[in-house]
Amino acid sequence: MHKQRKNNLQGYLFISPWLICFLIFTLYPVCMSFYYSLTDFDILSAPNFVGLENYRYLLFKDRKFWGSVKVTFLYACVSIPLRLVFAFFVANLLSKPHRGQGIYRTLFYLPSIVGESVAIAIVWRTIFGKNGAVDSLLASLGIVTKYSMLGNPDTAIWTLILMSVWQFGSPMLIFLAGLKDIPETYYEAASIDGANSFQKFWKITMPLITPIFLFNLVMQTITGFMVFTQGYIITSGGPLNSTLFYVIYLYQTTFEHFEAGRGSAMAWLLLAFVGILTAILFSTSKYWVFDENGKE
Repeated sequence: MHKQRKNNLQGYLFISPWLICFLIFTLYPVCMSFYYSLTDFDILSAPNFVGLENYRYLLFKDRKFWGSVKVTFLYACVSIPLRLVFAFFVANLLSKPHRGQGIYRTLFYLPSIVGESVAIAIVWRTIFGKNGAVDSLLASLGIVTKYSMLGNPDTAIWTLILMSVWQFGSPMLIFLAGLKDIPETYYEAASIDGANSFQKFWKITMPLITPIFLFNLVMQTITGFMVFTQGYIITSGGPLNSTLFYVIYLYQTTFEHFEAGRGSAMAWLLLAFVGILTAILFSTSKYWVFDENGKE
C-alpha cells in the first residue's frame, strides 16, 4: 500500500508541470470567463454582477448577434460539406499507387498548413480585392464590375468559403489513412464474386470509411464555427456585416467595445451550441456509421 502511494506521488510529480499549466492557463480562465459572463465588465474597472442580463440581451435584443450567427451558419453549412467532399475525392485518387505520390500528398496538404496564416489571408485579399487578379481577369473578359468580389455583400462570403474549401488537406490525410487501413482482401473477394468498381466503392469503401467521416465532420464542425482569421484580416466583417462571423463579433464586443462580460456570454453560448451540435452528430451516427457489428 505504501509503495502504491509512493508510485502515485511520483506520477503526480512527473505530470505536475502540465497540471500546473492546465490549472493556471486553462481551468482558471474558463471559470473566470463564466463568472464574467454574469457581470457587466468593461476590462478597465471591477465587474458588476448582473446575472443573466448579458444572455438575455444577446438572445432577445441584439440583432447584430443573430446576424453573425446567420453568417457563420451559412459559412459552416456550405464550406464543411464541400471541404469533406473534395478531401475524400482527392484521398481516393491518392490512395492508388502511382509515381510522385508523396509529392502530390505534400502539395495538397500544404494549404492546410499555411491557409490559416495572416500572410495567406493578405494574399487572398489582394487576389479578390479591387484591381486584384480576379478583377483583372474579369476585365480582360470584358466584364466590368462596380465592386470587387470582397467589396460586394453578395459575393464576399463566397470568397471566404472558397478559401476554406481550398484548405482540405488535413481531412484529406485522415481520409487517406482510413482508406489505407481497409484490407485489400475485401476487394479481392468482391472481384471474385464479380463486383464492379462502383459496387466495391459503395459496398466496401463507403461503409468502412464512415467512422472517419464522423471524425472529420465533428472536427471540421468545431473549427468551422470558430472561424476568425480569414474574416478578420480579409474583410473585417464587411461589407455591410456580410462576413461578420460569430467570433469576429465576439472579438469586437470584447476588445473594441470593451464589453468583456457580454463577450464572455457569447463565448459560452458558442460552446453550448457547438456542444449540442456535436452531441447530435454522435447520437445520429448510429444510423449511418458502420462498425464491426454493423449498424445498430
